Amino acid sequence: METSSPQTSRPKAAPSWQPLAFAIVLILGVWIGLLSGGESAGTFAPGSPRSALNGVLDRVEQTYVDPVMRDELEQIALEAVLNELDPHTLFLSSQELAEMAEPMEGNFEGIGVEFIIQDDTLMVVAAISGGPAEKAGVRAGDRILQVDSVAISGPELNNRKVMELLKGPRNTKVRVGVPRGEGLEQILLKRDRIPIHSVVSAFGIDSDCGYIKVVRFAQNTAEEFEDAMVKLDQLGVNQVIVDLRGNGGGYLNAVVPMVESFLKKGQLVVYTEGEHVPRRTYETRRDGRWADWDLAVLVDESSASASEIFAGAIQDHDRGIILGRRTFGKGLVQEEFSISNLGALRLTVARFYTPTGRAIQKPYGSDIEYADDYFMRYERGELFEEDSILKLDADSLTFQTPKGKVVQGLGGITPDVFIPLDTAGLSSFMSDLSWSGVLRDAAFSFVDAHRNEWFATEVESASADLWKVEGWNHLMAAARENDFEIPTLQAAERAALEQRFASQVLRNAFGEAAFHEHSVQFDQEFTTAIHWLQHTDAVVVIEGQLSLQLDNNKY
Repeated sequence: METSSPQTSRPKAAPSWQPLAFAIVLILGVWIGLLSGGESAGTFAPGSPRSALNGVLDRVEQTYVDPVMRDELEQIALEAVLNELDPHTLFLSSQELAEMAEPMEGNFEGIGVEFIIQDDTLMVVAAISGGPAEKAGVRAGDRILQVDSVAISGPELNNRKVMELLKGPRNTKVRVGVPRGEGLEQILLKRDRIPIHSVVSAFGIDSDCGYIKVVRFAQNTAEEFEDAMVKLDQLGVNQVIVDLRGNGGGYLNAVVPMVESFLKKGQLVVYTEGEHVPRRTYETRRDGRWADWDLAVLVDESSASASEIFAGAIQDHDRGIILGRRTFGKGLVQEEFSISNLGALRLTVARFYTPTGRAIQKPYGSDIEYADDYFMRYERGELFEEDSILKLDADSLTFQTPKGKVVQGLGGITPDVFIPLDTAGLSSFMSDLSWSGVLRDAAFSFVDAHRNEWFATEVESASADLWKVEGWNHLMAAARENDFEIPTLQAAERAALEQRFASQVLRNAFGEAAFHEHSVQFDQEFTTAIHWLQHTDAVVVIEGQLSLQLDNNKY
């Protein structure tokens, strides 16, 4: 398990120029006013507002009583300006840009292993299929003790250090030391491009319905999604559940072709518009290959951006059923502007609008706790009661779909079928085991200890029932070793913990797809979506709301 020893030190004295920083921010307030203040701008100082700001910084740097760090003052000034705009306009350093771009590019360059740090040792959770490590014989459960003949285990080992050691430009080489038998085998690896998948699970639920989990919208997502749909098509299904819960979005050019695959030619997917950016529409260019499939989309409060474009377009065209909870509400378009060699400005230039004209972006401003939105939803009951959504803004705009369904312009996408947050089996014990990493590490060590016994075969034969008792005992032993007191759990709490541990075990043994295939079986959104898809003939719009009429009863 990754650990860090606590350190204590005396509080650092504030830099002598810190009060000056606040003065700079104050000046910026004036400066921002100058940018929009008309004739009064000339009363502050000769020249433009820009020259006034630079003039202040120049004078401070040249004549202030104490030494100052101009770079830090400029950073403070920059952040103050951006904070006056919107929550998603920001400046990113070159390093931050590279780190954020990697998962969205759909690949990185390295040796291709998933790992955890346990007992100060680098443990391989999985060797990525087709990567250099897998080709060279590195396998799940291996310990990497040396990199280029240098021992790496110890309390100083952390995730960043591992990344620095193992990632690197394509075709460069690195040698890793892995225990084999009684000795240490040195394995030479040539780094290569390693895929980062966006579609992490796709499987058939029954003879009619399939499931696809999409975790981001990256450069390769549309292609991966089509491959997943083809896989389901070959199974003979004609219904699909697309799971976008927790998907924070990504590239617009990834989501548009995905929506297109479910619509007819010429239908609007989304449009953008801003003060200085004219309206731009994105329409389908062909009939979708899956336009006749029944569709359900799962969303929650963490589904954002491209996820909301997908759900909004499907909802507005009455093309499928949206289930879950109101989405995040991130509907601002950022354009990236390079700033010399320092990084880039991601500036909001427009807003996203769904086909009916709903703005996806939720409200923001100085009087709104934007960063605390999740907790605000929790406190007012929105995560548990459908009626609480309607209390957000009594005057919010409403829109109507072609079939007469009323959709709300509250910011984000309000689902057709509300599914409350399921807390029935949650316990503080499970939360503590999860957040501390004990559950994750116990799942890995359990798989490692029984890899040849239960986990060397296909997923289908590795049912959790085979190792349920042993797995529970292993987890409880790990909790005691980490000084957790074992509480008395209610039946629902124990069942939830067993399910979470089993899902994590299957992830370690067989990968992300197995994790999702197991975990969704206990998922209320998942089972409700199946129920609606099984009764699509009974889905009707009554008084603007999507309803399921079974035996003359509204569902």
